[in-house]
Amino acid sequence: MVEKASFSSSFYHPKYWLIWLGVTIMRLSQLLPLRQQMRLGKAIGRLAMKLVKGRVNTAKRNIELCFPQMSAADQAVLLTQNFEETGKAIFDIANAWWWPDSKVQQHMTIKGQAHVEQTLAAGQGVILFAVHCLPLEMGARIFGQFQPGIGVYRPHNNPLMEYLQVNGRLRSNKGLVAKRDIRQMVRSLRSPDVIWYTADQDFGRSSAVFIPFFAVPDAATITGATTLAKLGKAKVLPFAVVRNDDDNGYSIEIQAPLDDFPGENELEDAKRGNQIVESIIDRNRAQYMWLHRRFKTRPNKDDPSLYQ
Repeated sequence: MVEKASFSSSFYHPKYWLIWLGVTIMRLSQLLPLRQQMRLGKAIGRLAMKLVKGRVNTAKRNIELCFPQMSAADQAVLLTQNFEETGKAIFDIANAWWWPDSKVQQHMTIKGQAHVEQTLAAGQGVILFAVHCLPLEMGARIFGQFQPGIGVYRPHNNPLMEYLQVNGRLRSNKGLVAKRDIRQMVRSLRSPDVIWYTADQDFGRSSAVFIPFFAVPDAATITGATTLAKLGKAKVLPFAVVRNDDDNGYSIEIQAPLDDFPGENELEDAKRGNQIVESIIDRNRAQYMWLHRRFKTRPNKDDPSLYQ
């Protein structure tokens, strides 16, 4: 488990200067009021739509697949809103990593923290069942104001970016665990402690079942929540975060522990999990990470890609 960000003098090498320039700009953005950050982020998102056509096509296709009942015009509106929200998320990350606690607390609302406290008091670990919504980094920072936990993450290949993300995320967490380190997750849950868990992305064929996700009947879905809940003797609590409609704050809600989870069948658990994911996304569809190729893995290797 990573409990400290390791700085290296090699980060002063010229090959990292462009990253440092970006960090400097983002740190300076902390001087702006939140609403002004969001206006700037919205403009960045609209610009990105013109520059990253591959991601635009992916998001457009995901929306088409998930919401075929929507008109083409409504799908186009959602796509534009999603890129605007993606631009805003740049500042969500900066705020989560560098805002002081006092400023976080000025812009946050928490509902349901008693569910976490009661579960831990009963001697059981907490699996926060989250989704890859765009303000997720800020959701973790807000959660950490009352109950720092263990973050599950993918280590970055770039050493400086790894330092920055570890340093930023340890503002919210006691430690970070690589997403494949199941043994450490189980140890943390049995402490008992809190870990973050997401099951809404396509991680390939290994340990996946093919079940409905919105209107797609056969989305590759991992079943790790069942395994972690069993081995960690933990409860699963759905977790949602949204950026408020007025762009001047964030709200998180932790729901009560799921009854009868894990059940007798991991396939049924996964279906239940996807239904929860859908309900969280439906709170604000524009703030979901539609840029991910959620349906790239098909049930059979010879099946045509849904993105062609």
